[in-house]
Amino acid sequence: MNFVPNTSEEKKEMMDFLGIGSIIELFEDIDQSMRLKSELDLPKPMSESEIQRHMKKMSGSCGDIQNFPCFLGAGAYNHFIPSAVEQLISRGEFYTSYTPYQAEMSQGMLQSIFEFQSMICELTKMDVANASLYDGASAMAEAVNLAVKHNEKKCVLVSKAVHPEYRLVLRTYANAFDVGIVEVETENGLSDIQDMESKIKDDMACIIVQSPNFFGCIENLREISDLAHKNNLLLIAGLTEPISLGLLKPPGELGADIVVGEAQAFGNPLCYGGPHLGFAAAKLEFLKKMPGRISGLSVDAKNESGYILTLQAREQHVRRERATSNICTNQALNALAATIYLALAGKNGLKKVAEICAHRAHYAHKRISEIEGFSPRFSAPFFNEFVVNCPSSAKDVNSMLLKKKILGGFEMGRFYNELENSIMLCVTEMNPKEDIDRLVAALGEVVP
Repeated sequence: MNFVPNTSEEKKEMMDFLGIGSIIELFEDIDQSMRLKSELDLPKPMSESEIQRHMKKMSGSCGDIQNFPCFLGAGAYNHFIPSAVEQLISRGEFYTSYTPYQAEMSQGMLQSIFEFQSMICELTKMDVANASLYDGASAMAEAVNLAVKHNEKKCVLVSKAVHPEYRLVLRTYANAFDVGIVEVETENGLSDIQDMESKIKDDMACIIVQSPNFFGCIENLREISDLAHKNNLLLIAGLTEPISLGLLKPPGELGADIVVGEAQAFGNPLCYGGPHLGFAAAKLEFLKKMPGRISGLSVDAKNESGYILTLQAREQHVRRERATSNICTNQALNALAATIYLALAGKNGLKKVAEICAHRAHYAHKRISEIEGFSPRFSAPFFNEFVVNCPSSAKDVNSMLLKKKILGGFEMGRFYNELENSIMLCVTEMNPKEDIDRLVAALGEVVP
């Protein structure tokens, strides 16, 4: 909160206008048990330079990614963000941007949205992409809403290898739209194709998978796509780690009908879990059923380029139950950060980052597998996340790592009972070899 330097005379004038004798009377509605009864425990006044030194010293004791090596992923990833990203998105014309209703006044913002859409299409190899969504979870739920309306069916098939929190959001949406959800079991960290096939029914609209999935394993999208299309179902392919697209075949080339995911890894910080940005891309036939808005490129009467909102089927248009979606906004600033990141990295840069992540993750996987008491949980191919069995509880392992100033992995027992003593570790380009070796040395001290 900014400091407002009101003088004593100004304060008295305001209190007289409000008819109160003291400022404390403004807080009469707050229960006494919730009020501070003593003075704040603050040090003596300091100069600006002294405060900076004091705060820096305090921050040094924090267990954050600036001070501790981090091996936690599970849907939010610690990647390098070029300083140009923050510098550019902080410009006034971008920082305060909102919905670009007046195209003639919003050419810069519309162009940035258009560039974001184009890059997402290029990465996923899909025909159209929208101007971003709240996050990956809501993007997946919106895609299911699209598939259900398109196929006029009221049930969907989703793999248990899809991010558990995405599935929770999906259930919230599905409950409101009276859509049934059937879950597919997993085998060796992958969606069980036989179980998937056995659960396909006539009332199903789509199959939902994630690749790399929540276990970090790379799904066989081609096989799942063939199965879906053989049964007249749409395939929705999700992902939470889009850096993988720098190395893996895009879902569009493997038969996906709709691709959704989380683009936080592109130039957006972890930031206590948000804000993030979701994206949705699809085949051309679903253009008019896409949620949110789409920015397009056209020409004016002078044959000069101009950007417009080609599609803006939103709740303000009073379509009510006929609306394709009631999603009410897009993450424009976060999407701009992703666009700048991708423009700076380029095709070769993104591939290089993906290669570094994969190589370092596989190095960590190999070294940890050699530690007594630790073993790989799955043998399926992975990108930069992998699950290992621990000789003791995952919570105890993470507590030990934290004492050694290392941020450990995700405790899988939180969502999967059968993985109670398993931990998922993530390695990115922000984890140099010495950090991985430090992690291995620390894990080597865990008593089996």
